[in-house]
Order: sequence, then C-alpha cells, then structure tokens
Amino acid sequence: MRKLVVGSRRSKLAITQSRQFIDKLKSIDPDLEIEIKEIVTKGDRIVDKQLSKVGGKGLFVKEIQNELFDHNIDMAIHSLKDVPSVIPEGLTLGCIPDRENPYDAYIAKNHIPLDELPDQSIVGTSSLRRGAQILAKYPNLQIKWIRGNIDTRLSKLENEDYDAIILAAAGLKRMGWSEDIVTSYLDKGTLIPAIGQGALGIECRSDDHALLELLQKVHNSDVADCVTAERTFLERMNGSCQVPIGGYATKDNDGTIEFTGLIMSPDGKERYEHTERGKHPVELGEKVTAVLNEQGAYDVIKALNEAE
Repeated sequence: MRKLVVGSRRSKLAITQSRQFIDKLKSIDPDLEIEIKEIVTKGDRIVDKQLSKVGGKGLFVKEIQNELFDHNIDMAIHSLKDVPSVIPEGLTLGCIPDRENPYDAYIAKNHIPLDELPDQSIVGTSSLRRGAQILAKYPNLQIKWIRGNIDTRLSKLENEDYDAIILAAAGLKRMGWSEDIVTSYLDKGTLIPAIGQGALGIECRSDDHALLELLQKVHNSDVADCVTAERTFLERMNGSCQVPIGGYATKDNDGTIEFTGLIMSPDGKERYEHTERGKHPVELGEKVTAVLNEQGAYDVIKALNEAE
C-alpha cells in the first residue's frame, strides 16, 4: 500500500480521533505509512458567531473535501455529525468505524442535577437541538450559546456566568477526560442526540479502490446501518444547522433497527417526534420523515430555512 495522507481539522479533538483511527488501521496492517495533514476550515476560523448564523456544519468539511478532490490527501476523518447529508459526487464515505457514546454529557457546577437547577440558571450550548430540548423540558432555565473546544468550554463554565454546559460525550471520551467531570449522561429520553453523533465518517475518493478495500477491514456495518437511517432522515427533512433536528438509531441482535427522529422549534414549544422499527435503514429514515411531515414538522423547517 502506498503512503497515505490523512486530512484532519487542526483541533485537538480532530487530531486525537485521527490518530486513534490511524492506530486502528495499523493494527490491521502494521507496515502502513500514514501521515496527518492539518487543514484549517472556515468553521475553525469563525469562533465568535453561532454556526447556524454563518452557514452550518458544512463549514467544517468543505476545505477538506477540496483537498481530496485535488489529491493532496487520500482520506478525511470527520466527526460524522459535522458531515452534510449529501456527499459530493466523486467522494464517498468509505468506512464507518465503531461508534463512541452517542449521548450528550451534562456538566454542572457542583454537580447539581439538571432537574434541580434553580430557576433562570444558565445552560451553555452551541446547539439549537440541545437548547430546544432543554427549554421544552425545563422552561425555567436559560440557554446561552457557547463556542470553543472542550477545554475552552470547561474554562467558561468555571469562570463565566454559566451554571452548566452540555457537550458531546464522545468528544470527552476520545480526549480521555475522566468520567468524574460528567454530572450525568443525558439519554434519548432527555436529549435525542444529533444525527451521527459519536460516529466517525472516513471520506475518500470513490475511485480509490485500494484504499476502499483497506477501509472495509475496520468498517462496522451495524453502525453504518444506524447512521444511514439517521442521515436519510436528515436529508429527506432538508435539515440544516438552522433547524433543531435530532435522530438516533440502534440495532438489535436480530437485525431490527429502531430509529427515532425529532424536529423542534428553537424555543422548544413545537415538538415533532416519531419512532419506527424495521430492517431497512433508508426506508426507516423515509418513514419517520413522512410521519413528521404529516404532523406539520416541515412547516417549522421551511420557516427556519427561509429566515436564514
């Protein structure tokens, strides 16, 4: 196999999860020669605005995809929740490896439980999905947006007027943070995760057959089926960073997938949620889309997308 060049965002989390995936590849073939090329994306450069105001999560992948098209890198290791639902022609997700904890981690000063936070307590999150679900369940709380890497957000919790923050559990785990820092993990009964949260997507050129063959050796088909249901829902609902959208799928031992999709208004007052079970991930994503559209969810999405 030729020397491989991996494209990665420059953040500590992105570099760490890239190295972890490279180690996984080298456990299959110790002779592989792989280097990381750090790429600064537009999303990394804009740190003083909400992502939903400046173009959404595609901001973290476009420059990296251009490097793939230009043959400057061979593959990109993305957090799948940052990858838009439509992959450009000529590129493909060649591998979905094992999934880390898909839930959100709630971290509070003095470890005060979420349901015991005093009225008007401030919860920091940069996610419309998290904010809408928290406000729906706890309308007595305030949501204040927060950007930055894990260290930055934890520092803001300590030193600014936040009472609690919510982060993806997967990032904390990949960065080796102790479980002690987490007040609680919020399961889907409290907070339905983002589409693809906890999963990685390894993107490469569609015609790179040798690399695709290698990547299949660390591919997890069960995880791939689950995130396919989630990403189908994201695409069919025309979900974007302007829309509080969530979705989470799991797969039973008999191959049955359970998928729950969620659309909300940013203030948490409108909620559309539905769960389906079946064996075909694309069909599941489409079924949940159809039910939520019948309920009126698309009117929320249309209004939010038009208000960009």
